[in-house]
Amino acid sequence: MNNLKQNDGRPPQRQFRLDKTNAKLFGVCAGIGDYTNSDPMLWRVGFVAATLLGFGLPVIAYIVIALVAD
Repeated sequence: MNNLKQNDGRPPQRQFRLDKTNAKLFGVCAGIGDYTNSDPMLWRVGFVAATLLGFGLPVIAYIVIALVAD
């Protein structure tokens, strides 16, 4: 209940951050996993699968997130 008073009655906001302690490359998938409360390995497999299937967007998105976040 104390968190609500610190944010003027609003619910606490979650913020996306790179997780460099559980990182394999830049910490993007680990950060997404922390933000969504899911296993980072699922995000890693998803990024690799999308990249191998010929979609170039995951590589670009990964690099942009790595450079912009934190």
